[in-house]
Amino acid sequence: MSSPPAQPDPTKSPRRRFDWSFYIVIALSLGSAAWVLRTEGWQVFVSVFEEDAILFLEIIPKVVAGTLIGALVRLMVPREVIVRWLGAGSGIKGLLIANVAGLLIPAGPFTVFPLSAAFLAAGADAGATVTFITAWLLLGLNRVIIWELPFFGPNFVIVRFVACFWIPVAIGLAARRLETLAWFRDDGQGGEGAKP
Repeated sequence: MSSPPAQPDPTKSPRRRFDWSFYIVIALSLGSAAWVLRTEGWQVFVSVFEEDAILFLEIIPKVVAGTLIGALVRLMVPREVIVRWLGAGSGIKGLLIANVAGLLIPAGPFTVFPLSAAFLAAGADAGATVTFITAWLLLGLNRVIIWELPFFGPNFVIVRFVACFWIPVAIGLAARRLETLAWFRDDGQGGEGAKP
């Protein structure tokens, strides 16, 4: 005798395939395509479309790999650990951990953004997630070694690094403050923002 189907969890909001940002991107893409077609003609339109199709095919494996990494991290690291180290109750320590992690990760956006989304879904708060992304953008060590040191030398890099190190943490604190505001929270009344 087969068991009855699992009932959906009423505490979880259903996952939507498309949200408002998807429709904005589609509208901008179609509007841009129409403008190029009207102003530049069919030949330029087809050329741009072909280049974009090639870029899309090159990006797809990276997006799939990054999403897989994000999903696997959620399975490998227990939710309790993520909440303890990167959740809302982790304080400045959680933001500093996120800052160092963002600084050290050598990956590109196709790994960083799925990984950030996975941590957010697994219990990290907006502050730690924003800190992680900002540190990766602002302090990324691989970029410092490959690009900045050869062009600017160690003295400039140290000055920039010391001047910028606190910025991701400050932005993370601001994100935590914003996350507590009632209009920013996703409370089931139409607002889309951070987790309640």
